[in-house]
Amino acid sequence: MVNLKKLQKEILKNKLAKGFNTTDIAMEFCFTHEELSEAFHKFNRGEKGVGEELADVAIYLLGMSEILGFNLEKELIAKVEKNKKRKFKKEKSSDGKNIYTRIRTDEDP
Repeated sequence: MVNLKKLQKEILKNKLAKGFNTTDIAMEFCFTHEELSEAFHKFNRGEKGVGEELADVAIYLLGMSEILGFNLEKELIAKVEKNKKRKFKKEKSSDGKNIYTRIRTDEDP
């Protein structure tokens, strides 16, 4: 298993060593979006390298988490547990595809 908190620190250390951005968080979100778009385009075209682009997305997310002081590993674990408890209803779209809509409850508004 990978220790994501340790990886966050390594990613930030590398960003600092290479002189990459560590202060403009809005720009980091833009870079993350760009990498996700690159992954989608490669996937959509059937090209190789989707995994590498997704790794770039993860690197940006981990780097931002370290800059902002979040432990992304703990956040992920908490979110997975929250999602397990959520309830969804399945409906059909006009083109026959399944659509899952979350049912809001008092426990999960």
